[in-house]
Amino acid sequence: MTADTSDDRPDRSEELRAAAAAVDRGDLVVYPTETVYGLGADALDADAVERVFELKGRDRSNPLSLGVASVDDALRYTRPTELAVAFARAFLPGPVTVVVDRDDRVPDALTAGRDRVGIRVPDHDLARALLAETGPLTATSANVSGTGSVTNPADLADRIREGVAAVIDDGETPGAESTVVDPDAGTIHRRGAMAGAIEAWLADPPLDD
Repeated sequence: MTADTSDDRPDRSEELRAAAAAVDRGDLVVYPTETVYGLGADALDADAVERVFELKGRDRSNPLSLGVASVDDALRYTRPTELAVAFARAFLPGPVTVVVDRDDRVPDALTAGRDRVGIRVPDHDLARALLAETGPLTATSANVSGTGSVTNPADLADRIREGVAAVIDDGETPGAESTVVDPDAGTIHRRGAMAGAIEAWLADPPLDD
């Protein structure tokens, strides 16, 4: 179910535009998703990606995911197989990270030099509205590496809060981790939300012969 972020809430377009402008300047922002709060920077800008690693204190050998507004947007920056596209359309938007081949526009800094990248399409209206404004963002939790994921902006570490240009506050998030899946290998790298349904799909992909 898509998070309710609009029915009885004020228009947040100016807040989103300000956050998008910060991303365009190369700055970092914190944004909500249907799992936890994410730390976003221009995922196609290697320097911005490096700033994410630096702020989190994250090992550069541990790749980041690519957040996009839709599966169609993901196809602009990746080279998925027919199976992977079918899987993505079945489970995205949603709390699932889909591992596929990247194209040359995705920098080595994001993937730690690997040829594949994890794709996230959040099932959250504000997150997708921001991604529609910015284009691809880093999709990683807004925490210092080695500490717990953040489900409430009030719990952001001082280091993170002081290192970002904007925090889009949408209250408490559910907190369940996304499930990380390589559909082509039939492998679940990390079990999280919807893992049972994903296993069933992988066991019998509904593709035409």
